[in-house]
Amino acid sequence: MRIDRVDIIRVKNPFVHPFETSFVKFVERDALIIKIYSEGLIGYGECKAFHAPLYNPEDNGTCLHVIRNFLVPSILHQDIEGPAEYMERVSFVIGNRLAKASIENALWDLKTKREEKSLKTLIGGFYNEVKVGVSLGIEPTIPALLNKIEKYLGEGYHRTKLKIKPGKDIEILKEVRRHYPDITLTVDANSGYTLADIELFKAMDEFNLEYIEQPLAEDDIVDHAVLQKAIRTPICLDESIVSVDTARKALELNSCKIINIKSSRCGGIGESIKIHDLCMQHNVPVWCGGMTELGIGRVQNISLASLPNFTLAHDIAASNRYFADDITTPVVNTTERCTLIVPDETNGVRYEVDETAIDRMMVNREIFR
Repeated sequence: MRIDRVDIIRVKNPFVHPFETSFVKFVERDALIIKIYSEGLIGYGECKAFHAPLYNPEDNGTCLHVIRNFLVPSILHQDIEGPAEYMERVSFVIGNRLAKASIENALWDLKTKREEKSLKTLIGGFYNEVKVGVSLGIEPTIPALLNKIEKYLGEGYHRTKLKIKPGKDIEILKEVRRHYPDITLTVDANSGYTLADIELFKAMDEFNLEYIEQPLAEDDIVDHAVLQKAIRTPICLDESIVSVDTARKALELNSCKIINIKSSRCGGIGESIKIHDLCMQHNVPVWCGGMTELGIGRVQNISLASLPNFTLAHDIAASNRYFADDITTPVVNTTERCTLIVPDETNGVRYEVDETAIDRMMVNREIFR
């Protein structure tokens, strides 16, 4: 397929409720939308970086620079077979996985339209619907958190994840477990701790957590191996897993027992499939993590999560969990079973990009043709 034009569109969409992690409180989703024109078709991708380098070294500014000056020139006015060839072409760009993935995702979207097959079909998906878990930010008070938990349990979410940070951890868990002793519960530290906190994590063993997500440094697999050996609760690695190679090393070191796959963090859907397959070979379950995506990225996450080793509840969620308005028609919503139906040509479920919604949220547009 020949690439005729690429648009980079910056949008801002406010959250219905501020979302606080160990490193920042988000009040809006600042995102880049990639729109690739090819022989009468349009493919959409979403850059999942944030407004600042808070989650990993990339942010929207660095991604815009890399996309504009290196990635777009590698495909514009050229013939390209698809996402895999694109990733080979841009291998000269070191790191910058979120930037690379935004183009790769748009090329996958083009591929689905060109071949008239769903993303689930193209990647060999297995599940027709996927279970949804809820991820709750740090609340100002424990009663406020308990109210949130009650609300989302009432909506049927299959797993409750709590963001934690030093000083807001054990006491919160005690209260949550006192009120909800039997729910599937996990915590996400977003790299907020060190091995000096090992006794705290040993104490978490009593709370029957499904896993502790990324407790230590975002680029570490060695200290996580030490911690995993010291505690019974499974560690789930998130930020540390940026490629199939880092996943292989983490598994060889026994740094974790579960992996959270975020396709953009790993450089795209293709690399995520490789990580999924590796974990499946090692009987290590995976789940699909979220980055408060808008609808384009959210829908692609649903399809990725249809692969057979995605066996745990996912951080995909309905759009209205975060936003009053979104950029797909229909907006992503859960079933009465608190699942998401995987878009597929066999079930007739499909999502279209709402250009009028993009226009409402648009801050800037750059056009390359």
